[in-house]
Amino acid sequence: MLASELISNAIPPLHTSDTIQKAVSRMIEFRVRHLPIVNEEQFLGVLAETDLLSETDTQTAVGALGLSLINPYVLEEQHIYDVIRLFHDQQLTIVPVLDNKKNYVGAIPINAMNQYFAALTGVGQPGGIIVLEINNKNNSLAHMAQVVESDNAQVLSSYVRTFPDSTRMEVTLKVNKQDISAIIATFLRYEYDVKATFNHTDNNDNSMDRYDSLMNYLNL
Repeated sequence: MLASELISNAIPPLHTSDTIQKAVSRMIEFRVRHLPIVNEEQFLGVLAETDLLSETDTQTAVGALGLSLINPYVLEEQHIYDVIRLFHDQQLTIVPVLDNKKNYVGAIPINAMNQYFAALTGVGQPGGIIVLEINNKNNSLAHMAQVVESDNAQVLSSYVRTFPDSTRMEVTLKVNKQDISAIIATFLRYEYDVKATFNHTDNNDNSMDRYDSLMNYLNL
């Protein structure tokens, strides 16, 4: 997926003549802490909530403010992982998207990113979760998928967590089967270290509710 596919025009950008009061109102309305500033189609930067803290005159134009964030943006043809990295590295709540001529085309708000991540990890689908701890030299997703498929199941999503100064890594698999006991037994037979397992069903799985609660909290 490319950055252009997640662009939302629901949050309009600021213009240099807009006041601090308007910027604050818009941040409150859309529950974000950052807003892009543009001059027609020209992208000028991102206004952060912290840039407003030292200003007492709410009628001051945002164009007169110094910006603490220097050109945080992605191009519309960049991969979605670049967007995730920018959200993480700059602790942003909105990422501006520019075209190849560096003109502003829209922005990706954090809630759109959250929805994409939920779909990516299969949060809303019933099934089981298996957490494996392996040596990074033995990281073969193909073999893990074979183990899962040997019990007529499929891997819905997977992600890896590494640890500093360690050759060990944690692999989390979401599978489309609720009874994962046979899959776990096969992993153990192949001498995988099964660190944790979770069984989720339509009736007793409240993972989506917990996910929504977390996202609502983060968006406050």
